[in-house]
Amino acid sequence: MPSSLPRPPADSPVRRLTPGDLVACADLCEDRGWSRDEHRWGLLLAAGTAYGMDAPEGKGLMATCVVTSYGSRLAAIGMLLVAERYARQGVGRRLMNHVLAETGDIPLSLYATAAGRPLYEQLGFTGVGRIERVTGLLRPAGDRSSAVSVRPAAAEDLRALVRLDAEVFGTDRTHVLARLPSYADHIRVAEDGGDLVGYAAAWPSAGTQVIGPLIARDTATARELVVSLAGATDRPLRTDIDARHSELLDWFEECGLRVGPTTTLMVRGASGPPGDWSRRYAPLTVAMG
Repeated sequence: MPSSLPRPPADSPVRRLTPGDLVACADLCEDRGWSRDEHRWGLLLAAGTAYGMDAPEGKGLMATCVVTSYGSRLAAIGMLLVAERYARQGVGRRLMNHVLAETGDIPLSLYATAAGRPLYEQLGFTGVGRIERVTGLLRPAGDRSSAVSVRPAAAEDLRALVRLDAEVFGTDRTHVLARLPSYADHIRVAEDGGDLVGYAAAWPSAGTQVIGPLIARDTATARELVVSLAGATDRPLRTDIDARHSELLDWFEECGLRVGPTTTLMVRGASGPPGDWSRRYAPLTVAMG
């Protein structure tokens, strides 16, 4: 029986999305079996450049993609979503080709699922790392002796926090971090002798508290930041950890969290993301690098 839905035209227009499209973006997430996460979409639409394709039948969005730019050194791509009824019809490829044309020669990064990776490889992206998702209620275990002290962040910490973030990510993310206090439920900073040596934030998503960013000089500092954030909520935690931080991932499992699924960090136009991976434990969101 033929489908009653029109096939997407080969020249379906791509347009810039605005905060007024937030509900339609959340509807598309729900269509693909994701949580609506309107809170997250609010940040993405404010801090990034979002592209979308309207459904031919006039019902919401057919596809979305968000680009968060960090100057000339890096842009992060995320939230490439295609409505289920238009899947496997070339819509995602068309939208990505438009995004690639818009971003030009700027190096790009993204986090790919197993299903999305073949398309990204065809578009010139290369896998350079793995990200492990951990979820669950934290029950602190093991020796957590550390020289750092952890406290809630204050307004006067912003300058030092931005400076540390730029060192670790290799690019200026001020336009994103300035929105963090209104986006996150909790922000913690770690200090040693008055010097800021790490910071982390937790924000709400689908009944969990998502931890990100998580930046720390070492695993012990990262653990202290996580424990402090976990103590501020009774919700399960969720975070996406660079798989090279195996010691922290082992500790999460000891503390009762489940590991999985895995996504692949991919880049285009660079050998890898700038900055210092050894202090970069978790991004702000998987969509924003």
